[in-house]
Amino acid sequence: MTPIRPRRSVLYMPASNTKALDKARSLDADCLIFDLEDAVAPEAKDAARANALAAVAAGGYGRRELVIRINGAGTPWHEQDLRAAAGCGADAVLVPKLQSAHGLSALRASLDEAGVPSCRLWAMMETPLAVLNAGEIAAAARHDRFPLTAFVMGTNDLAKDTRALLTRDRLPMLAWLSTCVAAARAFGLDIIDGVFNDIADGDGLAAECAQGRALGMDGKTLIHPSQIAPCNAAFSPSDEEIAWARRIREAFALPENAGKGAISLDGRMVERLHADMAARTLALAEAIGAGQAA
Repeated sequence: MTPIRPRRSVLYMPASNTKALDKARSLDADCLIFDLEDAVAPEAKDAARANALAAVAAGGYGRRELVIRINGAGTPWHEQDLRAAAGCGADAVLVPKLQSAHGLSALRASLDEAGVPSCRLWAMMETPLAVLNAGEIAAAARHDRFPLTAFVMGTNDLAKDTRALLTRDRLPMLAWLSTCVAAARAFGLDIIDGVFNDIADGDGLAAECAQGRALGMDGKTLIHPSQIAPCNAAFSPSDEEIAWARRIREAFALPENAGKGAISLDGRMVERLHADMAARTLALAEAIGAGQAA
């Protein structure tokens, strides 16, 4: 199995705020997105880009994955953002408003023209057209130099463009979220859920994290450090899940079960597909250090 990189908690950090970038070195987020786009005023764009590049160069973020969200195509800052972010050593470049496989090809052409040797790309799925084209975008993800490795849901922008309501149960968006999950899984991408806007509503955050995990999301984007711990907990396998995964692994490892497609375990039918799911659960638990005492 390919080693798993946890992406349970993915925190947006405005790159215009150097104090926030420094504080992020001590936060328990799996991933940090240094934002040059929505969180930054037009007059601060150039300074924010310089801050993000300096933070990546300075390092000190440990295991945290560093991603830079650039400004979108057609904006005055896009080309400079793209070239700078792709060449600075960040783990990935997050591209907003990517709406088609053609847009992905154009992005790669720009990187090639700029002489960027390689970089990973993440895509914001935040427009109706992006959702409609999710399958074709994911199908074009593989690339020797510029692979697309993750979708990031932009639920606030989706609500704006579709006029859907941001309800507590997210019923208006479930079809779009699931469409993007299916596209991501069909082509081996990770997918990160959208943000929860009410920082003070801990119960609401927990419910939305649980829903995102139930839908198949790998983690959730966050807007405040206080959301990290609940998000990490929600997207981590529980002790019970880890124990059951170990039971499945051990059962299929027994000589008498070699070659069997399905077995009975504790009164339940368990198939090879459950063994694959168990292997992923245990790999994620190992990556985050969960269940070590068991």
